[in-house]
Amino acid sequence: MKYLFKPFLYTVFLSAILFGCGATSGVLSTPIENIDTSPLKEAQLTESEKNTWSHLDLVKDTIPGMSVDKAYSEIVKNKKGKTVIVAVIDSGTDIDHEDLNNVLWTNKNEIPNNGKDDDNNGYIDDIHGWNFLGDGYDEQLEYVRILAAGDENTPRYAEAEALYTSEYQKYVGYKTQYEQISQQVNAADEILTKHFGKSDYNKKEVNAIKTEDEKLGQAVQVAQFIYSNNMESLADAKKEFKNGLESINDRLNANLNKELKGRTTGDNPNDLNDKVGYGNNNPRPSKKTESHGTHVTGIIAAERNNNKGMNGVANNVQIMAIRAVPNGDEYDKDIALAIRYAADNGAKVINGSFGKSFSPNSQWVRDAIKYAADKDVLFVHAAGNDSEDIDIASNFPNDAVGTGPEISDNVVTVGSLTSNYGSSMVSSFSNFGKVNVDVFAPGSDIYSTMPENEYEMNSGTSMASPNVAGVAALIRSQYPSLTASQVKKVLMDSGLPIKAKVTIGENKDVKSLNEISTSGRIVNAYNALIIASRMAN
Repeated sequence: MKYLFKPFLYTVFLSAILFGCGATSGVLSTPIENIDTSPLKEAQLTESEKNTWSHLDLVKDTIPGMSVDKAYSEIVKNKKGKTVIVAVIDSGTDIDHEDLNNVLWTNKNEIPNNGKDDDNNGYIDDIHGWNFLGDGYDEQLEYVRILAAGDENTPRYAEAEALYTSEYQKYVGYKTQYEQISQQVNAADEILTKHFGKSDYNKKEVNAIKTEDEKLGQAVQVAQFIYSNNMESLADAKKEFKNGLESINDRLNANLNKELKGRTTGDNPNDLNDKVGYGNNNPRPSKKTESHGTHVTGIIAAERNNNKGMNGVANNVQIMAIRAVPNGDEYDKDIALAIRYAADNGAKVINGSFGKSFSPNSQWVRDAIKYAADKDVLFVHAAGNDSEDIDIASNFPNDAVGTGPEISDNVVTVGSLTSNYGSSMVSSFSNFGKVNVDVFAPGSDIYSTMPENEYEMNSGTSMASPNVAGVAALIRSQYPSLTASQVKKVLMDSGLPIKAKVTIGENKDVKSLNEISTSGRIVNAYNALIIASRMAN
């Protein structure tokens, strides 16, 4: 599941621009309740609030964060808890990052770089995790693989063909529009830079321009529209469109390319037992732009209070870095083996910020999830970014076939929230589902680590999932006697029950959280630790 591409940008700009250690004893304090009496936040978020909103408190800050700061100041305090291993199954993770290099899992049973499988776990020199992709990066989407294989008898082949035609045409359209809009923004920036004699002009200066010059006037209109859409500068807009074009070209040249031969590992992806010489021990990104795994990892575990970057949710974790998600759809084989690797090597929480709508070998992954459950591992999974009801639309991996019985009680599926408490608090891109989405958590504009000691905001249920995985790790650290299924129950029962109606999906339907998730709640770390304390005692 890649960073969220924002196709809505082109429609908005087109209309305006181109047209012109263990449990503590006793029961802790009272959980937060009666949350629907909280006022709406009217002031814009400060810079600090923007970077930390997911850790803030709805009652105190009128922002629907997870009350992480409150949990630490009032409950955790100086109690370190038990160290918890969290496996991040994702793209490459920058394990050398200044905010991550001190929170890594190290396989103490493996002698580094001796070319031997010292612990006999099937993986040679797996010191900090494993890379199931080897040197690979660009991959097709799963339904494109189905078409490329050419077997029309494959289940859902006709559906894959129709989806491919629709998506290819859509992204060709996106490319044309983004290129046109980008030209408009670049031209406006060039005119304004020339007018001011500098490139770092600001909103106040632009708004003060009075001119009869037609081109300068058009440039001012473009800039003002950029400002009205929550961008501080044309430079920000240029970056947004540049990133958008990169995503579009990725989709067309790799993900939707039926001729692409991306698998480089030498194994048979349709044979779960073909493991010899498969992957390597380097879980780092293959290039700087492969940043998804690093961002996800920072949300969970960036070193707290080290005066660098940002704080992760969990304070006493070791990250097991597992590279299994390419630029495109993950292979079922890689995910199944990655889950089993994490469970076998001591992980107690797995974060899975990935997903797809076709999964030929989905049973392999469900079997792996059940295997993890038997080893008391909690699997936290992103709901997906298609604005769809995944009780109806196919979404993998899952812990059930459709809306049937769950295979185990160790999976938490997470939808995404914005920082705007009220009717728009569910992220417009977030999937939902009364049966298949369990909870909601912050996922829009989340600030976290990026490769090469950088930090950036990104959005997606990919960001909501690690927020919940971080809370789960915090619970398992403070209350290690609780099982994976008990931690799931804590997360579900302790969230804030929001009764207010929210808008969801492309049609802007109005629903309550009870109608679009199993719990009807948004995750809250403060409440979770209180409920966990009661359960543990």
